[in-house]
Amino acid sequence: MIFEQKTYPELMKDKTIMYVHGFASSAQSGTVTRFRTMLPQAKTVAYDLPVDPHEAIALLKEKVQEHQPDLIVGTSMGGMYTEQLYGYDRIIVNPAFEIADTMGAHGMIGKQTFQNPRQDGVQEFIVTKAMVKEYRNVQEQCFAHVTEEEQQRVWGLFGDADPLVHTMPLFQQHYTHAISFHGEHRMDDSIFINSVIPVIRWIDDKQEGRERPIIYISIKALCDSQGRQLSSARKGFRYLLEHYNLYIVAEAPDYQTDEIRRVQEATREMINVPAYHHLIFTQRKDLLYGDYLIDPSAAMKDAFMGTHLHFGSDTFKTWEEIIEYFSRLGGQ
Repeated sequence: MIFEQKTYPELMKDKTIMYVHGFASSAQSGTVTRFRTMLPQAKTVAYDLPVDPHEAIALLKEKVQEHQPDLIVGTSMGGMYTEQLYGYDRIIVNPAFEIADTMGAHGMIGKQTFQNPRQDGVQEFIVTKAMVKEYRNVQEQCFAHVTEEEQQRVWGLFGDADPLVHTMPLFQQHYTHAISFHGEHRMDDSIFINSVIPVIRWIDDKQEGRERPIIYISIKALCDSQGRQLSSARKGFRYLLEHYNLYIVAEAPDYQTDEIRRVQEATREMINVPAYHHLIFTQRKDLLYGDYLIDPSAAMKDAFMGTHLHFGSDTFKTWEEIIEYFSRLGGQ
């Protein structure tokens, strides 16, 4: 079942997305179904990759030339291949940059069974030590042509509970956008919606030159008096994220770096991927330049240059009132 039966009809509209599957998978994977279901106005293409890694990367380079995709998304082994498809916007999820070592460490040598149906009907294949050597040759081609432009075109997503690959530090040696998300190795609906979709939205906005109205949200509006996340705040944040550019605002401590790290971790725990580069520490919220501020302080009504929504007041007592307010605005 699709998580929350959610769709994003305006996201990547009339654009082509190429998906690159992982080891022992196929173009019939559940992730391909997610793309086609949740992004119905985009064209999603995917291909069964040959087991031989040289043949696989050759096929992918041929297909990107054919389709000229607006976005390439690769997972696991497919993330390793996707990194090498230079010149395109790319998202790589739990990339297996050290696939040869991963094969040896996790029993991927010998007789294997494809996890999903393949177009050729083949269900089993054999990975030999010679083939592992070929995978090592291909993985060594990663990061060969990284430029400053490429660094801005590739987003790496890394599950904080991934038991198979741990390549975030390696990625950070070469690329800028490295984001940890809550999840394991395999893609599921929650990871897709909460971690992949926000990055796709950022890429789509950049491609379109789209500037969304800015909403600043005080971290105090997301928590109760004990610092625990309000369940309704998660719903409200997800709703606003579809139409607005959201930033979380926290009080800037004078000198306690430990406190900054605590707030950063708490925000990542509550917001996950959308908190990446969207957390602001300040003692002068009146200097923020944007369209809306959701904040529990009544003093911000006259101080903030945009529209202040006094969270906790009679008008905006809960997040339900905030959702209703913005639903009437229609994304403005």
